[in-house]
Amino acid sequence: MAEAVVITGGGNSVGREMAERFLARGDRVHICDVDVGFLAATLAANPGMSGTQADVGDASAVARLFDDARRHIGEPTVLVNNVGIGGPRAAMEDVAIDEWDRTIRVNLSGMFYCIREAVPAMKRAEHGIIVNFSTGSTRTRLPLRAPYVASKAGVEGLTLNAARELGPHNVRCNAILPGMINNERMRGIIKRNADAAGKTEKAVEDDYLQYISMRTKIEPSEIADMVLFLASPGARKVTGELISVSGNIEWEI
Repeated sequence: MAEAVVITGGGNSVGREMAERFLARGDRVHICDVDVGFLAATLAANPGMSGTQADVGDASAVARLFDDARRHIGEPTVLVNNVGIGGPRAAMEDVAIDEWDRTIRVNLSGMFYCIREAVPAMKRAEHGIIVNFSTGSTRTRLPLRAPYVASKAGVEGLTLNAARELGPHNVRCNAILPGMINNERMRGIIKRNADAAGKTEKAVEDDYLQYISMRTKIEPSEIADMVLFLASPGARKVTGELISVSGNIEWEI
């Protein structure tokens, strides 16, 4: 059965990879992205995919996103909450209140807004799949990144509570905890840290990898593999799980 899939942050990196994979599988796909350029490029490359420019941290924008999605693909049966921002890097006492609020609003409230829009139809249909994106940093903890880690810990709580509340309606909810993703954002972080420390990018990358048991980065396609499995009949009894796709992050620096 073809699914009607909504993916937030679907214009780039892992989001785009997932959107294209769902589309290739024969599903109807509607994406959103806050970046108009990413959104336009992904839609232009994928005829049949639809999308909305939206900031998920704005509840009214999320309502508009789901109105658009219903017009294009019908009531969503799969929701992938992929959007997340890094938030500020600062000691707790130096975190600006507006930066704290924005990180929580986008990373946690945005997922709640999307779930709130999606679940009524899923409950009526007695069928629904929700996949939320957390982070491996909730297991390692990460100094100077309190807003980010706290927001993602909240995502995990939201995921587990949704799984319990929605399970009787055959609506499943799981979370993905990615590791060191081999994408433009991570490459930018490595370059910035290498420049600041006067090291080569390879040396900085090796510093990260020594704290990953499998000594490996994660490809966007590998995360998409897990999400598509969770949205398949093979995972029909999988819910309330926090699933790491990281090579086992042991620690972070």
